[in-house]
Amino acid sequence: MSGTTPSLRRWLPLLAGLAAASLVLMLGAAAWLQVRQHRLLDATVRFQDDYLQVSIAQLQVEFQRLRSALHEAAAAPDPGLQRGNVQLRYDIFVSRADLLVSGRAERLVADAAELRQAVLRTRQFVEFADRFLGPNPVRGFDGAAVRELLAGSQPLDEPLLSLVLSSAHVVTTLVAERYDSVREQAVAGAVLTTLLSLGSVGFGVMALWLLRQESLRRRALEAMTRDLRSARFEAERASQAKSVFLANMSHEIRTPFHGMMTMLQLLAAGELNPRQRRQMQTAHNAADHLLAVLDDMLDMSRLESGTLALRPGPVDVRSLVAEVYGLTRSAAVEKDLTFEPPHFGPGVPRALDLDPTRLRQILLNLVSNAIRFTERGRVGIEVQVTTEELWIAVTDTGAGVDAGIRRHLFERFSLGDQTLARGTGGAGLGLFISRRLARLMGGDIEVESASGLGSRFTVHLPLQLASTASAAEAPPLAPTAPAASSPDHTAAAAEPPGHPPATPAGRLSILAAENDDLGRLVLRSMLDHLGHHVQFVRNGQEAVEAVEGAAAGGIDVVLMDLHMPELGGLEAAHRIRQLRPPAGQVPIIVVTADATADTRQRCAEAGLGTPLTKPFKLGDLEARLATCTMAARTAAAAGGPLRTVRPQGNA
Repeated sequence: MSGTTPSLRRWLPLLAGLAAASLVLMLGAAAWLQVRQHRLLDATVRFQDDYLQVSIAQLQVEFQRLRSALHEAAAAPDPGLQRGNVQLRYDIFVSRADLLVSGRAERLVADAAELRQAVLRTRQFVEFADRFLGPNPVRGFDGAAVRELLAGSQPLDEPLLSLVLSSAHVVTTLVAERYDSVREQAVAGAVLTTLLSLGSVGFGVMALWLLRQESLRRRALEAMTRDLRSARFEAERASQAKSVFLANMSHEIRTPFHGMMTMLQLLAAGELNPRQRRQMQTAHNAADHLLAVLDDMLDMSRLESGTLALRPGPVDVRSLVAEVYGLTRSAAVEKDLTFEPPHFGPGVPRALDLDPTRLRQILLNLVSNAIRFTERGRVGIEVQVTTEELWIAVTDTGAGVDAGIRRHLFERFSLGDQTLARGTGGAGLGLFISRRLARLMGGDIEVESASGLGSRFTVHLPLQLASTASAAEAPPLAPTAPAASSPDHTAAAAEPPGHPPATPAGRLSILAAENDDLGRLVLRSMLDHLGHHVQFVRNGQEAVEAVEGAAAGGIDVVLMDLHMPELGGLEAAHRIRQLRPPAGQVPIIVVTADATADTRQRCAEAGLGTPLTKPFKLGDLEARLATCTMAARTAAAAGGPLRTVRPQGNA
């Protein structure tokens, strides 16, 4: 504890134990005192029979009054006239005599024989007197009766007097005992009060001391919190700087990558002998490997900094899985593996609320790994649903992994056995990123594998059905040919009505807005290879002016970079859409080295479709040109307008 000396800290447990023991003792004493008080009160209730002693004394008094009334009747000329007074005294005496047979009188008489004697004599007298004064008298009340009653009452006088004296003695003893008990209780209460007062003072002192220590500790924690907050701020700044650096580096690296990979494709399309073609393929595979590592590093950076955001929407899971199958089938065929179309269980819905890009990334990683690490046998994809989740399993008959390696498969930069490394590009990040993405979507990835027996990776995701409206608005994923390498083949814009339709088989007039010299060289090489004519401008403003100044139908497609001086790509696209037809309806395809999800989202919200992200393959550009011109022809036939492009953020 901050502010407390080490020696005192060692004594704190002992002091706390002593304080707790003292508290327990005082509470025990208080409980004992309460028990004693309860017993005293109980004894007071049980022995608080002073009134019984008074009643016994009253019985003796009523007996004397009865005898006095009998004497008056004996002295009267006519005893019969005194019957009423005698009867009254007798009835009162009998009512008092019931006390002796109630059982309560036994508590006030020390000698039980004495009580029995009094009860016996009383009962004998009442039985005798009832003949004259009872409810059904059998003798008349005259002088002789009075004399007989006086004689019959004489034996009762001494027992009653003795009973009164005995009860008085007992009551006096009980009162003395109660007084002693009360005094002892008062002494115990005073002692306990003193102990409680001392304990309260002690606890108060200890509480003040602990409060002071807590104040010192709180100040120390506040200082530590300030230091941690400062360190966190610095760490966040460093993380943000790292993310910005990686994003910038990604943008800068993708442009030369694009040039290198394009030139490799163009060289591969020429006349090469078998050795040169193998060398070209090796170089192309190495470039793909480096690009995959770069993408993984960017994703890992976004995951660590918390900037990787999901873009959920209605997804046709069947089409997406079929697309992944089409993208990876050629690799399985090259290795002579059995790779049958995906198996879909019953009830797999068409529209689920998921991030299609991230789900595609996960499945591509798992399927590519399965093909890479399977030398013979089969690879399979299975899709099933339960009442609560969707799961997609990727199985293979490859080398598998043992339990020791399996525990570290989803750790970043963990390759396990170097010969069995399972990660995109072999950098040890693919499975780490895939599991993190699955967990971001509320699910997880599980693995079942054993060395030599193959592996089964299962993606579990919560079953979230897309709303009916969203599902109706979401276009189904277009089937992708096995040779295609990008899932982003969607229409970017439409061609104006009446514009001559163009396909890859025909020569297109293309305007390319690109300020980078290498980017212009790469685009020119690709478009020349595809047989199209291209005109270049260096910024968005020049692109708007070129489209506006072109003759009707003079530009078939605009290839628009996003990051350009003077006017960015999104703003330029927005201004083009404000032009009069047909110039304002020219198809626009975004071409950028910015591979972030935010950029894709901004393009989608601006009505520009999914951008072509550098480096892209020759087939990607060819397919996109075909798709957008086909969409333009469809729009022209239907006579429908294009979406108005509104720039989102800083282009």
